Order: sequence, then structure tokens, then C-alpha cells
Amino acid sequence: MLLSLVLHTYSMRYVLPAAVMMGTAPTYVLAWGAWRLLSAVLPARFYREVDDRLYTIYQSMVLFFFENYTGVQVILYGDLPKNKENVIYLSNHQCTVDWIIADMLAIRQNALGHVRYVLKDGLKWLPLYGWYFSQHGGVYVKRSAKFNEKEMREKLRAQMKAETPMYLVIFPEGTRYNPEIPKVIADSQSFAEKEGLAILKHVLTPRVKATHVAIDSMKDYLDAVYDVTVAYEGTVDHKGQRKLAPSMTEFLCKECPRVHIFIDRIELKDIPEEQMYMRRWLHERFEIKDKLLIEFYDAKDSKRRNKFPGKSVHSKLSLKKTLPSLLFLGGLTASMLLTESGRKLYVKTWIYGTLIGCLWVSIKP
Repeated sequence: MLLSLVLHTYSMRYVLPAAVMMGTAPTYVLAWGAWRLLSAVLPARFYREVDDRLYTIYQSMVLFFFENYTGVQVILYGDLPKNKENVIYLSNHQCTVDWIIADMLAIRQNALGHVRYVLKDGLKWLPLYGWYFSQHGGVYVKRSAKFNEKEMREKLRAQMKAETPMYLVIFPEGTRYNPEIPKVIADSQSFAEKEGLAILKHVLTPRVKATHVAIDSMKDYLDAVYDVTVAYEGTVDHKGQRKLAPSMTEFLCKECPRVHIFIDRIELKDIPEEQMYMRRWLHERFEIKDKLLIEFYDAKDSKRRNKFPGKSVHSKLSLKKTLPSLLFLGGLTASMLLTESGRKLYVKTWIYGTLIGCLWVSIKP
């Protein structure tokens, strides 16, 4: 009985945040859809400006749960500018929370609405979210030989033509680093060895295609590239072996006490333009990430573990930036659910929004 109560209490840690975040999605989609229709006759940049503001509201609510609610400490290293810029954000990838880390940095630059992702193609089928990410400027890509370079370039050029602020998030490894699937790590290391590249321990061998297309297409539009390295504290077992990084559920259950984020701002002039040379450059950047993570996880001196080298700052997110969005979206959703007509509209949005979204992404990139 006591064990059941403990487990129930534990599960409730993420049930409430998940219910609110998913429960407000139809409300958000309705608001966005109304603006999409109203702005159909306006220049694209007007649509983008309001869309970015709406996205800021929703993602601020998400960050309320992932930062304020969990109480996680965000430790920053390196050089994160205070002002918003047009950037490409390159990061190591180990779990779904990595998506939220990009939001954590963007909100500290007042650029949260500008976050757009390069995502694997299968995610476009997510109910409501999959369709919307594409409408917000996200790019869905297929791996390896199925990668459509022309499609990605066209989408990025359309964003630039509309003067869309860009905070484009790319995970060049293409899949998550998962210690529980050693075959993926071994295959990645074998590929690096075959290609004459340095073998990496705590990250996978990066793929250059999406990164090259993004930088090459937007080289005159971007201010910089952010090379971001993320480590989640508490992801080492009693034997000193690296464990799986926290899922969103585990993170919301407050299983990660601190997130360490190292930011290196790189000027475009320091990045090779040709794909062959950019591939080498990108691998060298991941060698630097690997050394940082080796220091974080494997340093012989225990005092040097669980932190990156150099000066760090504990960055706390103010409730002023997140709580109003939670109250606004939560209140709007609650008021809709209080009436019978509102409830019908809410359910229809889930159903028809998902069906329309799936149809849309099946015929449009």
C-alpha cells in the first residue's frame, strides 16, 4: 500500500505538467489557426511576427515546467550573447530534453519565438505538433541517401525572403547517443575509423549534409553559429559508466539536478564553405565536444567531474518570463472547457487538427 502511494506520488510529478502542456495544445492551435487565416492576405513577415509571439507564449509555458517547476540548475559556460542573433545552433544529441535546452538558451536572449528545428522526417506525424513545427519554419529531413537538399534549401530561402528571424537548431549526429544501444556507438566509431576521422567516445560521428545546406544557404543572413555542448548531471552509474540521459518524463520528475551547457560562438568566416572541408571542420568541433564530455564524465580527479572547464554562471530563469504564459494559456483552455460548445470545439480541434495536419505534411514538405 505504501509503495503504491509512493509510486503514485512520483508519477504525479509529470502527469500535471504533461496534462497542461498537451491540454493547452488545441487552444494554441486554434489561436494560431485564426491568425493564419486572417494573415493570408498580408505579407509573410506580418504572419511570422505574430506567429513568433504566439510560439513564445507556448514555449514560455513549457519552460515554466522544465525550469521553474523542476528547480533544475542551469549552469552556463562560454560565450552566450545577451542580444538575439540569426544563428545556427549545433548541439550533441542524447535525449528529447535537448530540444528544451535550445529553448532555455533562446529565452535568455529574448529569441524564444525564433527557435526552429531541423527534425527527422518521422516526427511530422506527431498530432498537432508535427504540422505546426513545419508551419513555424521547421525543416523535416530524411537520412542518408533520401536526404532532399533542394527541398531544404527552398524552405530556408523562403524564410530569408520573409525576413524570418532564425535560431535554427540542428543535431548533426542524426540520432541520439544512447549508452544502452552500444551497436549504434560502435557503428559510428567504425565509420569514423574507416574515413580516417578521430574516434569519438561520448558523441557520435556527426553528419554534415544538413549543417552544410543550412550554413551555405544562409551564409549572408546569419550572424554566427553556436556550437553547444550539453551534459546532464546524474547520468553516471555507481561503476562510473555513463547512463542514459533523462527523458522528458524523468526530467519533469526532477531526476536531473543540474544541466551544464557550454556555448562557443563561431564567426561564419571561420567555417569552410566547401562540404568536404566543412565535414572535417564539423568533426573537429565534435572532437572538442568529446574532450569536454570526457572531462565531465571521466576526469581522474573527482573534483573536476560533473563540470566543464572554465568559468561558469548559474543562470536562473525568472518566473516573470514563464508564469504569465502558463496563466494565460491555462485560463483560456479552462474557460473553453467550461461550456459544452467549447468542449466540442476542443475535441474537434484535436481530431480534425490532427487529420488535417497529417494530410498537409503528406503532400507538402
